[in-house]
Amino acid sequence: MPKTSKHLIWDLPVRLFHWSFALTMLGAWYTSGQEGQYIEYHMQLGYLALGLLVFRISWGFIGPKHARFTHFVPSPAKLVHYLKSIKQGNTRPSPGHNPLGSLMVLAMITLVSLQAVSGLFISDDVFSSGPYYGSLDTETEQLMNTLHHNVFNYIWLSIGLHLLAIAYYWRVKKQNLVLPMITGKKSTPEISPADGISSSRLVLACVVIMATAAFVYWLVVLNAPEITEYYY
Repeated sequence: MPKTSKHLIWDLPVRLFHWSFALTMLGAWYTSGQEGQYIEYHMQLGYLALGLLVFRISWGFIGPKHARFTHFVPSPAKLVHYLKSIKQGNTRPSPGHNPLGSLMVLAMITLVSLQAVSGLFISDDVFSSGPYYGSLDTETEQLMNTLHHNVFNYIWLSIGLHLLAIAYYWRVKKQNLVLPMITGKKSTPEISPADGISSSRLVLACVVIMATAAFVYWLVVLNAPEITEYYY
């Protein structure tokens, strides 16, 4: 039986992002209803989601290797090869995201970006409006409104597919994808010391977090145009 190795794969910032992102999406969904009584919390969660996205995109360029887009975004050839290996039943465990998981990450970042950005430009005409409401022409604002009220359906679809994939790997392939996103470590015979990372780069992550917070504050508070109409 091959010796099992155990190495750090997911850095702490990626793990904190993952779980914070999940909780933010759940909170945004809950506060979007309730007849508008939690609309202020919904807006704050939208700003938080925007900040998380800015951090993750930044971290995708300067974080440890498994967090970087250049490391896990698959080429068309690699994706086709992976799909063929699934059909043949001989896929090998990936140290980081597998090609299909990589596409899910990109899809979720894209969808939530559309959701968060569109929220900056819309109003419910009753309780509140985004900080950039009124800065676009009517047609574009209608587009933003349509996006904001429909994209979340696709976010839920992506979440559902993600959960199904986790269940599939747990039941069929006997791989636990949840525990590594908690501990940061994966343990399979195929993972070598070269696949691991030496640290989570926490000092750099703190710098990126502070820069991200400053950027979001500038975007939604300091740079937002003055609103001449208020909705209550």
